[in-house]
Amino acid sequence: MGIRSCASLEEAVRACFGEDIRITGRSFVGGGDINDSFCLSLSSGERVFVKSNSSDKTGFFDAEEQGLNAIASAGVIKTPTLLCKGTDRKQGRSFLMMEMIESSGRIKDFWEVFGRELAMLHLADTADYVPDGVYGFYADNYIGAGVQKNSPRNSWVDFFRECRLEPQIKRAEGYFEKSTLRELIHLVEKLDSLMPEPAKPSLLHGDLWAGNYIVGEDGKAWLIDPAVYVGHAEADLAMTELFGRFHDAFYRAYESVFPLQDGYRDRKDLYNLYHLLNHLNLFGRSYLSAVLGIVRRYG
Repeated sequence: MGIRSCASLEEAVRACFGEDIRITGRSFVGGGDINDSFCLSLSSGERVFVKSNSSDKTGFFDAEEQGLNAIASAGVIKTPTLLCKGTDRKQGRSFLMMEMIESSGRIKDFWEVFGRELAMLHLADTADYVPDGVYGFYADNYIGAGVQKNSPRNSWVDFFRECRLEPQIKRAEGYFEKSTLRELIHLVEKLDSLMPEPAKPSLLHGDLWAGNYIVGEDGKAWLIDPAVYVGHAEADLAMTELFGRFHDAFYRAYESVFPLQDGYRDRKDLYNLYHLLNHLNLFGRSYLSAVLGIVRRYG
């Protein structure tokens, strides 16, 4: 069962905290590219975190609820508690309300614990997330502001080809010369020779870079802003290296729990081709050279 849906933030606050509780203040929280984010102060002295977008963007928050619930259900790494969502028709805004994380700092072995907990998430059972297959998810969602297709497949390579690379390449066709498109098509066709099937399917965060974890009240890493699906654990790890690696202790701890398959270093950029194509489609030509470099390396 999902969280409650309300017709305004005021109604959501009353539903979650009591009929006599009101909003006493609002402060902007920076850091997001897609949604407006802010902290609400309540008359009870509590604070809550809210994301907001236009009323036609409720799908963003439905997908975030599904993703955070999936991660939380594994019981190994924390996510913020979701409180309420809804659409305020008068204001023309949709919203998602959750607990406000008030952290006092990281625990001493922050990176080691983070690495071990992510590995445990990747080892968790995934059968409930893809009822009609092995890889994918029970609903499509978003990678940033881009639609992410999660149609079930029984092969990881087929899933990565058909639900990850091919949709992004189709959207990005206008950026490529015909010769480059042929290279991309050739690369997609030979994925079987470049990418192994995983030892087991893993529940992935899906967009795991430094901006998508926070330090929780327990001093450990909590996951936020997921693009969840079931895939190869290597895809999550590769994303952690795309915009600057996590601390080396994170990777050592991860492998102590869930050792990597041979050849990961040689193929990690192939996983990140998906994210770079998505950035190309969302943000423009500044990502084109990075995409071309990967195509030439593997094509």
